Amino acid sequence: MNKLRWAMDGGGFWDVDMSTPITLDGLARLVTDDPIPLGLSRGARLSRPKQIDFFQRFMSMPLVPSSSFAAQGFSIQRVLSFPFAETWFATWLGQFNMQKFVSSIKEKGLMQPSEASWLQIIGKHLCNKSLYAVDFCSELLITPDDTLLVSVEAYGDHQTTPRKKAVFHHKFPRHNLMVEAAWPGLFIDEHGTYWDVPFTMAIDLASIASNSGASYHMCINQNAGSPKKFESQPTSGEPPSGVPATLLAGLCAKAAFSFKKNIEIWKSKAPKLKMVQPYDIFLSNPHISASGILGAVIAASLGDNSVIAQVEDERQGFKGYSLCARRANSAIVADMFASVSLLAQYGNFQKLFLDLSRFYAHMDFPSGSKFISGATCLAYDLYHSQAPCLEAVEAICPKVTLSFQQQIAGPFSFRVDSGVAIDLKNREWHLSVNNPVFAIEYALQVLGSAKAVAWYSPKQREFMMELRFFDK
Repeated sequence: MNKLRWAMDGGGFWDVDMSTPITLDGLARLVTDDPIPLGLSRGARLSRPKQIDFFQRFMSMPLVPSSSFAAQGFSIQRVLSFPFAETWFATWLGQFNMQKFVSSIKEKGLMQPSEASWLQIIGKHLCNKSLYAVDFCSELLITPDDTLLVSVEAYGDHQTTPRKKAVFHHKFPRHNLMVEAAWPGLFIDEHGTYWDVPFTMAIDLASIASNSGASYHMCINQNAGSPKKFESQPTSGEPPSGVPATLLAGLCAKAAFSFKKNIEIWKSKAPKLKMVQPYDIFLSNPHISASGILGAVIAASLGDNSVIAQVEDERQGFKGYSLCARRANSAIVADMFASVSLLAQYGNFQKLFLDLSRFYAHMDFPSGSKFISGATCLAYDLYHSQAPCLEAVEAICPKVTLSFQQQIAGPFSFRVDSGVAIDLKNREWHLSVNNPVFAIEYALQVLGSAKAVAWYSPKQREFMMELRFFDK
């Protein structure tokens, strides 16, 4: 998708933030469904200004490029950091829109007085405030376990709404607590469309996940105001046409419990190269493993956003089962979910060439009720020698995500992530590639497990560079 969202980031059930270059903050939240996915991202991560500061200081990149069709093209960013104290770090991030600048030169450059020099013409265009955007970000380490981040974005064109965000993160011994408020909040739906919610606030408490065992997740989300598409006029109507129901004003609370089991199928016993540090310590053990997750979730909503639980899926050609209690402006929904994944890796990522090949396949079953409904309908059709209902077959098919990574040379590797969509109504080809993302990774060997990633999404037409730490 528009973020190189690693398949291991929660298995599709945990609402991991998506990276996007259309805002200076560099993040967008997923539009949730009822009742999956759940919550916010998995704990605090390195903020976008700190990432750019790292590129400038340690990777000799004075300007960091990015590109987005939705944000009107190619831009470059630079950050100024102000480390006031060991516990307080502030940044001033500036963005210059190169594509707008070039377009302005082409459109208006020839209209300048003939006696004006080309330096004067360029200088005049550089004074155009609409080419610039700034972000002020302050991160305060209140205690070793408490972090507060406050950011404000402003755009020179005076048409884009300024963005404000506050995030508080607390690390308990076995839990992570995150409280986030954003106005407006940026969301992205399954079709790749960005939405602005005038005000959104979320509280998320999650147990620290383990390789195997039980975990739970609780979250509360409050939306206020009428959603609108990114950089467009507010929509109107009851409900607004095309607006995802879960973005409408209202309160939603979710709680989930899951159990995860890992199985080690094969692990290499071959010794590693002596006196040679792997490019990434997390990717230095050849093995084949599988894992499975089984869980249950309950969601309660109050307000306009509860309409999603009251609308029957008209595309569904069979009667479905669901655990749902609803009233005029409220609803409670319960469901089960499951996933199965397979990971295979060859190579220790120590040699200079082709010493890492990694394949990951993930299958999500986000709704147990739809799966049971589809399986029941399919069994009924087969028992009565009837043609299987295509909607029933699609209901039992999982959501599939595939990922492949291959070392090219030294610390550089190529990676592609993609979903696989199933459309049985398409007679020519039932399988299609869904939202592929291509990336080049550069492993920062001196940090043990860190990488600089440059990724491109053909569907969103977005390009971005970012840092990942301890990311498998």
